[in-house]
Amino acid sequence: MTRPTPDPVAPGQESVWDYPRPPRIERVSSRVLIRLGGDVIIDTDDVVRVLETSHPPVYYLPMAAFADGALMDAEGSSFCEFKGFARYLDVRGGGVTVPRAAWNYPRPSEGYEALTGRVAVYAGPMDACELDGELVTPQPGRFYGGWITSAIAGPFKGAPASAGW
Repeated sequence: MTRPTPDPVAPGQESVWDYPRPPRIERVSSRVLIRLGGDVIIDTDDVVRVLETSHPPVYYLPMAAFADGALMDAEGSSFCEFKGFARYLDVRGGGVTVPRAAWNYPRPSEGYEALTGRVAVYAGPMDACELDGELVTPQPGRFYGGWITSAIAGPFKGAPASAGW
């Protein structure tokens, strides 16, 4: 499969096609707010993101900053060739529980140690995920957890026919 043609990049945007592989992790000056079941389950400016070619950024937040009881161990795990083994977490807020709606790397691979003690959340099943006050759009597909905002240009992995990118 051939690489798709990147979307035009507007002023102030980044193209996901300029992101590296293997992925890069970086601290960002952003604020993340997530609501579930009508409750704010996290509101933090302690944010790191992972950037990988063709993917919108994945935002990792400190587990300790989530509301008490918002994260619970869940069944299952997965493996990333770069970051290592991930475990899944159920997310709870306002009486609503979403199974396997978050994940983290308890012992990330070398080079990704900044993910220790952090968790990423799938935007789709939440009431709202905001990055600097902007409501994010979930990355397409059933597996990926990137957050799409007006600051990035695609096309994005996870869309139909993108499996080979």
